[in-house]
Amino acid sequence: MTLRSVRWLALALALPLATACGDDDEPTPQNPEPQNPGTPASQYAIVTQTTVDGTSTSYIAVTDTLDRTETLPLTNAIEVKGRALVFGPPKKDHFFVNSGASVIRYNLTEAGAPQKGETVSFQGRGVTEITEYQHQFRFISETKAYFFDGSTTQLIVWNPTAMTVTNAVSFADAKLDNTVLSFSSQPLETANKVIMPLGWRPSTGTTLTRQAGVLVVDPATDSLKFVKKNFKETENCGYVRDGVVGADGKIYLSTEAYGAASYRVHKDDPAMLKPCLLRFDPQTDSFDDTYFVDLTTLTNGAAAGSVLQGPGGKTYLRVFDDASYGSPVTKDSIPRVLASAPAWKWWNIQLDTLTATPVASLPAAMGSTFLFPAGNRVLFTNFTSNSQTELRELTDESGKVATVTPGRTFSFLQVR
Repeated sequence: MTLRSVRWLALALALPLATACGDDDEPTPQNPEPQNPGTPASQYAIVTQTTVDGTSTSYIAVTDTLDRTETLPLTNAIEVKGRALVFGPPKKDHFFVNSGASVIRYNLTEAGAPQKGETVSFQGRGVTEITEYQHQFRFISETKAYFFDGSTTQLIVWNPTAMTVTNAVSFADAKLDNTVLSFSSQPLETANKVIMPLGWRPSTGTTLTRQAGVLVVDPATDSLKFVKKNFKETENCGYVRDGVVGADGKIYLSTEAYGAASYRVHKDDPAMLKPCLLRFDPQTDSFDDTYFVDLTTLTNGAAAGSVLQGPGGKTYLRVFDDASYGSPVTKDSIPRVLASAPAWKWWNIQLDTLTATPVASLPAAMGSTFLFPAGNRVLFTNFTSNSQTELRELTDESGKVATVTPGRTFSFLQVR
């Protein structure tokens, strides 16, 4: 393994191994950052995670500016042991932070300082820790929110104002033996429903599980159903975990970057599953069994995945570029390393014509990218090899760096 691969292996292994702290390890508020007189016009909560000697610590920094020349300072951040996320409805002057199996509310003062509020625990529903992505939390109203928990395969319904748990709905039928269940980092809300795409991969090894499906939740009744795709014999695909809503109102679901990276590593194996594009109708809650697209046919054979909804109605596809990776890819390469490396080009994809073209102005970045809305802007993440995270501009397709954070940033929220 080359030195470059070793660096990216260290980075990639930090992603799935990061976990939240114990239930009694609550965030430690530091001294709030001095504020200018008056109320800041805009404020953002950014979480970054650092790891020293195998121990992870998260920092929640509240800032009123995104464009800075220096690395985001953490001196006055809220400190949390382990992996923490920030989440909540945007621009509501409050946010939430997880700690173990608990969620803690923070309210912004008029001057913009975070003030600790009430706590709600999900431990009574069997949750031991909250991990993975901020978008597993969906906010329906001021008094209703959802948390999709993979460890207990249930949807927890809670009240973010009263900070109480009100219900839990099981989706145990979505759990497959000897697999790891993963949620989309970009669930969809359309047709008055919450649609959560799911991904499965074997508990061991680096191949994929031939399975696709979504959870469909009706917020009016909190009813939930698991809808599974029935593949034809010729349709070999897996880890279909990203999705966008097309102009026709249908949901287009694609293999996520990790699945595309797994294909790139094992593509010489005839049994290897290819990255694909599927179509789901949110009106009828059904997959279109006549629709199956091999994504490699749109990219001249290159591994591709992770359809993303960008600003201005554009849809993007991430395509692995061997030249940008810089090291030979062999059957012994690790897909998580490839998915986390800045080797994924941005392509525009037209869902109506099924054509894709590279976006020359955007630099290659990590494949498992998070998109963060900030006012009229959209930022994307890129992990660097020196354990920092770049928040880059997607809005104008310039890829310009707006903010650099120490460590790994997995969550971001505009709170004012």
